[in-house]
Amino acid sequence: MPDRPITYRGVVYPWHCDHVGHMNVMWYVGKFDEATWQFFAMFGLTPSYLREQGRGMAAVQQNITYKRELRAGDVVSIRSSVLEIREKVIRFFHEMYNDETGEIAATAEMTGVHLDTVLRKSCPFPGVVFERARALILPGAGARNPKQ
Repeated sequence: MPDRPITYRGVVYPWHCDHVGHMNVMWYVGKFDEATWQFFAMFGLTPSYLREQGRGMAAVQQNITYKRELRAGDVVSIRSSVLEIREKVIRFFHEMYNDETGEIAATAEMTGVHLDTVLRKSCPFPGVVFERARALILPGAGARNPKQ
């Protein structure tokens, strides 16, 4: 869906590939992680906010589906959307595309918890962050099964 923001662009380098010639799972995870931090910054969970407010994010669940192999030289992008946001928890979705073919190479559904880094406990998102993230929920996104 083109109305979702692009949160990552990059290339598969030869050192990302394993012994059978396709991108190793560790690099999918890394690219999805980079997309996550770009996505978080879009709705206010910026590095300066996290540092200055003593806040953090913890991943509590991550489900990756591998759909197509990526090989050295492939150019990829990731688009992201919020599936659900609650007081202290956000569930979001990434799709990794092979930019040349337009095919979805992998998807990731993740759940993160907003933390007070001093108390080491979950805490509510600030109102403005909550509202900005909620605005990134696509109509019907929470009800759909993104893994299909």
